Amino acid sequence: MKVEAGWLFKGDQELEPSSECSDSANEDVLIFFYQLDLATRVQYALNLEQYEIAKQLRTKLTKVETEVIRLQETKSGSASKSEAQDKAISILRLRADLQNAIECENYALASELRDGISKLEAESLAASVKAQAYKNAEFSFQLGQKVRHRKFGYRAVICGMDPICCESSLWMETAHVEKLTCGPDQPFYQVLVDVHADPNLLVTYVAEENLLMLDQPDKARFDHPYASFLFYGTDAAGDFIPVKRLREKYNRPRHELPYDPQDEKSGEDS
Repeated sequence: MKVEAGWLFKGDQELEPSSECSDSANEDVLIFFYQLDLATRVQYALNLEQYEIAKQLRTKLTKVETEVIRLQETKSGSASKSEAQDKAISILRLRADLQNAIECENYALASELRDGISKLEAESLAASVKAQAYKNAEFSFQLGQKVRHRKFGYRAVICGMDPICCESSLWMETAHVEKLTCGPDQPFYQVLVDVHADPNLLVTYVAEENLLMLDQPDKARFDHPYASFLFYGTDAAGDFIPVKRLREKYNRPRHELPYDPQDEKSGEDS
């Protein structure tokens, strides 16, 4: 009955909530947990003056952090920018080879080089556009913010964000990303789904246009096995407060509720 009720929220009869489940998003969260665990174990070993163990754990932690930074740079567009620069250098070399081929009247080679240049120019433009999209991305939602899925209606909490879709082409095909109004070139969010809404969903990867901001503070109970590791607790609006390392991972400031002096005045009157 719970699953059947969920279909009422569906705008696309071929799309199911599970289509937005993401193994890579779930793996990203688990790697983050591993980081937290290693950092805790390093500190524990230092407290016990077990310096050799602390050194070994710190070495593991450094390797994990290096890999995480690499993945984050890939998502932040740094890799796309470097790719565009590398392709630009390759284009210059091919153009020099093309000029030599023309001067030697080797027109067959010149034709191949010209095709190669056209292909690289298209790839370089795509990489530049991707890097620029990452740089100029603006997010409508905050880490820890409670949201509702526009199509499926389930409650969720933001636990990660990408400026554009970073999933594979196969995943995007399964999730019908091409049918979205903004396609893959919009922010995508890792969200934890309330287990009471659907116990079969764990971490989904959702386009910004498919998430709704809540009209009223949501202070209802929200259960998820990852929540206690990613968040300290909830604020006055019912949104979750992300732990410091999670904010640092996405370079996001702590979300604070706007201060309204009228609230304080009302409290004094009461």
